[in-house]
Amino acid sequence: MPPRAPRAMKGSVAHQKAKKGTLKRLLSMLIKNNKKLLFVVICCLVVSAITGVSSSFFLTWLINTIQDGLRLMNPIDPSATAYTSSQAWQAILPTLITIFVTMGVIYLISVLSIFISNRLMAIVTQRFLHQTRTAIFNKMQSLPIRFFDTHKTGDLMSVYTNDTDSLRQLVSQSIPSLCSAIISITTLVCLMFSFSIWLALVMFLGVILMFFVTKKIGGKSAKYFMAQQIALGDEEGYVQEMMNGQKVIKVFCHEEESKKGFDKKNDKLCDDATKAHTFANILMPIMNNIGNILYVMIAFVGGILAALEIPNLSITGLQPLYNEKGFLSIVAAIMAFLPISKQFTGQVSQCSQQINSIVMGLAGASRIFDLIDEQPEADEGYVSLVRCRIDENGNIQETPEYTGYWAWKHPHKADGTITYTQLKGDIQMFDVDFGYLPEKVVLHNVTLYAYPGQKIAFVGATGAGKTTITNLINRFYDIADGKIRYDGININKIKKSDLRRSLGIVLQDTNLFSGTIMENIRYGKLDATDEECIAAAKLAYADDFITRLPNGYNTVLTSDGANLSQGQRQLLSIARAAVKNAPVMILDEATSSIDTRTEALVQKGTDRLMEGRTVFVIAHRLSTVQNSDVIMVLDHGYIIERGSHNELINKKGNYYQLYTGAFELE
Repeated sequence: MPPRAPRAMKGSVAHQKAKKGTLKRLLSMLIKNNKKLLFVVICCLVVSAITGVSSSFFLTWLINTIQDGLRLMNPIDPSATAYTSSQAWQAILPTLITIFVTMGVIYLISVLSIFISNRLMAIVTQRFLHQTRTAIFNKMQSLPIRFFDTHKTGDLMSVYTNDTDSLRQLVSQSIPSLCSAIISITTLVCLMFSFSIWLALVMFLGVILMFFVTKKIGGKSAKYFMAQQIALGDEEGYVQEMMNGQKVIKVFCHEEESKKGFDKKNDKLCDDATKAHTFANILMPIMNNIGNILYVMIAFVGGILAALEIPNLSITGLQPLYNEKGFLSIVAAIMAFLPISKQFTGQVSQCSQQINSIVMGLAGASRIFDLIDEQPEADEGYVSLVRCRIDENGNIQETPEYTGYWAWKHPHKADGTITYTQLKGDIQMFDVDFGYLPEKVVLHNVTLYAYPGQKIAFVGATGAGKTTITNLINRFYDIADGKIRYDGININKIKKSDLRRSLGIVLQDTNLFSGTIMENIRYGKLDATDEECIAAAKLAYADDFITRLPNGYNTVLTSDGANLSQGQRQLLSIARAAVKNAPVMILDEATSSIDTRTEALVQKGTDRLMEGRTVFVIAHRLSTVQNSDVIMVLDHGYIIERGSHNELINKKGNYYQLYTGAFELE
């Protein structure tokens, strides 16, 4: 019985918004291993922000210096000597030189601080992404099979691609830009109130309007950007599915239907992307125009204040109408305030532009954290598999050297003693019930005995529970009721990694990895020598076709071994299991994709492979199980018949009817 249908990951469609606390957790991870670098980055951002607003001081300084020159040429005191323009120029020239040199130095410092902060943030970002990808992949390796059976592959791939990329943009661009803008805005607010409270109030009325526009337009833009991300993942999953199924598409002439399916998803992506970018593209022009209107309003209000001769008001208090040099103080405030207003509105616009990246980045981070927070495969086992030697008296001693013998190391918590049980491959199941869902049981009261060296075959229609039994032996799933014993030890007491080390498996769906044929065979036993791999290939009758390849065992496989036939790929899978040399072998319809001639060869190979081993065979071809010691016929999770081939034929029950063609397996 297959497991339940895959469900979407949290954070995909139904959970597309970022969870509460995501930003806090993200910043915590970011700061944890980058404290020193981030401290330097923040310092550089502060320096950059301060130097960026310093132009207002220089403008005020420059205006005052020019006013000094004009005062020298036109003194207020009639008794004072008036300077010529040349004399006045010479008098203020040192101050002007100081202004421009200081400005140059400060702007050079600004450029250097921006360069350093960008360079360090690139290092921080890539280090953080490296850490995140490692955490995702390591978590994936610890997850149970049930997780992959109940989650879509497209959703998992989206975490590695779209979500990681949105996280990169958030960390490398949005967060630094937002921090820089906040520092600049804080500095500018202080400056505005220090120059003129009247003009600052005008500015804040405009800022309220800017925030309102950002909330309305930016919110819609973020909404459609999220929809765009979902549509993009859906389209990418469809394209991947169509690429993998090209042979089926062409055989059934399904090209036009595939195009229609793609057009539907592509149109959805286009519509969402158009809406997202429409709102995003109009936001910045609107913000810029609001900034321009504010610029004019500040000049207009400042002019009215000057015309009405209203004293300037700042955080230092009410300033006199005229300064000591006889100039209107409000005019100096206006001249300094205008560039500040431009900078301020620019920084607010920059913050609004980061909304989309922040929303998508946090949503992506939330999905990544969902995956990282998934519960790993539980393992409460404490019995381990160790190498051992057996003396002439049958005593078992643990040893680090490979002797060809293995034993279960069983520590007893009650008295602290340790016992060793030789690994033989004796597997027994007692009254086992199991269901992929609690409310739907697929195995009922299953009992079987597989003694060392026996070949046990499972026969039955699809969904009868054959593969489920082997999944329980591997502990891919845990039983609901009953017991499974391995060499007399409760299987729940054995560590899962050690349990699976003692099992070899050949699946119907062959998975080969990018690399050479030798590396793919060695996957079954990473420390296997070339000679052991070649011997395993010969055992599986794969050596013949391998040696006829141009590069033999060094032939590189790509795309799951697409350059090999299905039968050759299956032979490599059998060789991979053979090199493991496990005492228990599971062959899950291993010969289903092999022609009759190859099947005969594989049958000989598996017969040699099973010598001294316990073998479980699942097959639709009854010819492959005739030489089994015990054949079990399953129907809807029940074992309805068991016995050897001849015994079952003589009974003339279900197996007899299947064998003679009266019933079909499917």
